[in-house]
Amino acid sequence: MKFAHHTRQHLLVATAIAYALTTAAAYAEPVDASAPVAATETPDSGNNGIAEGSDVIVTGTKANEIAPVTASLQTTQPQSIVSRSFIEDSLPATADFNQIALIAPSVSNYGSANGTGLSESKAQIRGFQDGEYNVTYDGVPFGDTNDPTHHSNTFFPSNTVETLIVDRGPGNAATLGQATFGGNMNLFSRATRDTAGFEGKTAYGTFNTYLLRAVAQTGAMNKLGGTEAVFSTQWVKSDGARTYSPFRSWNVFGKVMVPLGAHARLTFLGTYNVNRFNQPDKDGATLDQIRQYGKYYSLNNDPTSQGYFGYNHTRKTTDFEIIKFEADLGAKSSFENRAYTYSYDNETLSGSDVTSYGHLDKNGQQIAEVNTVTLTPGAKAVAGVPGYTKTNKYRMYGDIAKVHLDFGFGTLTTGAWIEWSDTYRQQRDVDLVTMLPNYVEKKVTNPATKVATPQNIKFDQNSNTNHTEEFVELELRPIPGLKITPGFKHVDFNRRIDAAYNQTTRYAQRVSKNYSADLPFATINYAATPTLSVYAQFAKGFLAPSLGVLYVDTPGRSTVAPEKSTNYQAGVVYHGQRLSIDADVYKIDFSNKFASLTSPDPGVGTIWVNQGSVQYKGIEGQITYAFPGGLAVFANGSRNYAKTDNPGFMALQVANAPEWTAAGGILFKHGPMVFSLIDKWTGRQWFTDPSQIVTGDAKSFNAYDSYRSNGYNSAILSARYELGPVRFGVEVNNLFDSKRVTNINTGKTAAADQYFYQVGRTVTGDITVKF
Repeated sequence: MKFAHHTRQHLLVATAIAYALTTAAAYAEPVDASAPVAATETPDSGNNGIAEGSDVIVTGTKANEIAPVTASLQTTQPQSIVSRSFIEDSLPATADFNQIALIAPSVSNYGSANGTGLSESKAQIRGFQDGEYNVTYDGVPFGDTNDPTHHSNTFFPSNTVETLIVDRGPGNAATLGQATFGGNMNLFSRATRDTAGFEGKTAYGTFNTYLLRAVAQTGAMNKLGGTEAVFSTQWVKSDGARTYSPFRSWNVFGKVMVPLGAHARLTFLGTYNVNRFNQPDKDGATLDQIRQYGKYYSLNNDPTSQGYFGYNHTRKTTDFEIIKFEADLGAKSSFENRAYTYSYDNETLSGSDVTSYGHLDKNGQQIAEVNTVTLTPGAKAVAGVPGYTKTNKYRMYGDIAKVHLDFGFGTLTTGAWIEWSDTYRQQRDVDLVTMLPNYVEKKVTNPATKVATPQNIKFDQNSNTNHTEEFVELELRPIPGLKITPGFKHVDFNRRIDAAYNQTTRYAQRVSKNYSADLPFATINYAATPTLSVYAQFAKGFLAPSLGVLYVDTPGRSTVAPEKSTNYQAGVVYHGQRLSIDADVYKIDFSNKFASLTSPDPGVGTIWVNQGSVQYKGIEGQITYAFPGGLAVFANGSRNYAKTDNPGFMALQVANAPEWTAAGGILFKHGPMVFSLIDKWTGRQWFTDPSQIVTGDAKSFNAYDSYRSNGYNSAILSARYELGPVRFGVEVNNLFDSKRVTNINTGKTAAADQYFYQVGRTVTGDITVKF
């Protein structure tokens, strides 16, 4: 509680400072809407500058105007900037942010098994998994509270995203997030414009997928001091690619930018999203189900089955709000403050084990699904359909304050981030037919009170996080073109559980754990010419253990420490008038990998320890060449080594880490015509953890190797034509109809393994009206 009180005090101080500066600015000189606002503006302002560690200054060449991805000459780490025009011109309107990021080198993903944006996906950056890198929105890191993983189609559909930047590295000291570890995926909200306009889009495609979208710009409203606003709404409805898996989504978004005098402004942003879909909580199809019902089996129409679509449905509701204040302090110095809150609410009903449907015996004959429930504690099981209800909801509160002080030959940036969360999670067994409690859990007695836990409750848990980061970095410019930036960040992170019935142990527990780290950073960028720059980076990364570390009988016996990374990388960026090219090399040492095991001490049970390490290294590059007349070709690729580095064990590629990625294509933009053909290849990878395979153990290696994919690709053909204010478009996703496996979730037995496949070829047509 002392930690939480300390955090709240800092947030109140930061908010008070922001309010005081806002009030002072409101009584400042008259508004000049055309004046520059701050020296460090983010992409939503439409000006150049540094945005939470992501440099967005892009040289205006022919190549960069049409390139799907590019990098800044001022970057200090490998980077891919994806523009709004690429999102609009070359991707399905239902795309989630992982689909947008996929065009970048070293980025791969799996999921979206129900169609693009119609189910969640997970992205990997250089083999780092979701939860091992940050995702931010307008500079605010977001993620779940049990670990920093993300829901790709739940918060920010593509109508809310103006630009996306993939930073392949932990950034600098001012880069914030729980997983300043494997990289950063930075989303920036739709920009306000100084001219009024409206855009309406309707789309229809495969799987009976409808999309309706509207975006309205107010332009600069002179009667309101030059205030600008943008509002958007989007509705999606689809039957989905998988059996009995319809999807519905509705989003509203709004952003208002209010100038405060000539050198300050206040921005209000809010978005609200609702997704409703039919899907089991543990998704995927077993090999037996695939043999009988095909690769896209998910649910069925049999009310006696746990896989019945009426028993498997989810509603996810989210909101996200930011109040951002920015002020020019003169002489290229500035202050900025972001106060924010966001929430996530997942309400799920699911069958207990949907893999049991469709099992075959050794002769290939279907085995009947055995479904029983226990409706009275201690009584005999009777016929029923076992399932469970699940709730996972949280709200985050936070504040980020930064000051940039320019003194001619350098800039000092310092600030702090403070954040806390409140989370409630529960899971209860029910009979899906009657919705009565199903008393099937093992008998558990609280060791302190001797009170027995109801046998229908898996867990009922409240938890909190408290998180603070203080940072400072100094950009030195000793000679023209050279920037040297050392930095330092201190992290304090606290997890606390106050559970009536803790997860796994299933009895009341109050548990708390603190983690901290001191992280040094150093970057350099040298602009050798106006079109060529080189850069290098050294950085330490940090990732706190997940909430699951506290799901044990004796948390004090766990010795787990935060995972850490040491990053070294260097690269070069060149932007000629028609040729844009950048390349880099990297090496990352990752230690303190989390692992759980049974304690050798009697009565202790499960404990968490640090076990093993992984080494990441590779080479990456991207290139675009623009021909006269609006035609361009591009390519990018990576060779990624992400292997275990443990004495006595084989050095093997970690799960879901492709050995290479590649993308290429052609783009054409001239007059009313826009055309693109883009293909992305994901190389060989494995879908299971290799950490237990001992050198020379052929049996365990063969088991690991059986979960291998030799790779797959997915091409997108897109064409657009404008006729006055109307734009007609068509895109063919997965043009070559590839249907290879993209992931395998391993079960307790091989028969319970769940497989995911690429969705086959889909076609979408759309009409956009602008005025």
